[in-house]
Amino acid sequence: MKNSKTKSKTSTQQYLDIVEIRDDTIILKDGTLRVVLLVSSINFALKGEDEQNAIIQAYVSFLNSLDFPLQILIQSRNLNIDGYLNKLSNLEKEQTNELLRMQIADYVSFLKELLELGQIMTKKFYVIVPFDGIKNKRKKFFERVLELFSAATVIKMSQKRFSQYSEEIRRRVDFVRSGLSSAGLSSIQLETQSLIEIFYNTYNPELADSEKIVDVNELRAES
Repeated sequence: MKNSKTKSKTSTQQYLDIVEIRDDTIILKDGTLRVVLLVSSINFALKGEDEQNAIIQAYVSFLNSLDFPLQILIQSRNLNIDGYLNKLSNLEKEQTNELLRMQIADYVSFLKELLELGQIMTKKFYVIVPFDGIKNKRKKFFERVLELFSAATVIKMSQKRFSQYSEEIRRRVDFVRSGLSSAGLSSIQLETQSLIEIFYNTYNPELADSEKIVDVNELRAES
């Protein structure tokens, strides 16, 4: 059984592109880096015509100024408000003011009716900034293919090269954030803990609501 589990674990790792998340940066199996930005949204339809044109022009100018690829990701998730409903129900029971108790009960009833009409979705918008480094341009095609299918533990990035690559990708991140800001979009770089949570929720959607992962700062390696 032990050998079987080990083989299964190794096999799973072969299909994951991520080797490590270090200093708020994702390291992929091919030695390239990714930084993820969480980007705000704007209600474009509520803007005036002049403001809409200004936003479009700023966004087009930003795209035309890029000399590297970007990935734009929109993630939709079912919004689970069971915990919120339970909290309201407990507050209703504890409420001594009859009027407030009735208002809370009506609000809970409204939320439950809303949930019966359809699932409530939440959307988050991400921009992924890459840095492929210099070495990939020199590698032959078959070398890159073999590297992708090799075990994740084989490929390790030295701290010196990581620092060099990090400096380059930080410049790109600053440039992207500035361009998004010109179009009225604010953004923040996701930290290591947030990145871990995103991938955990993505690969474990059934467990994400019931089992929360431990904060990365609380993890300790066994001696």
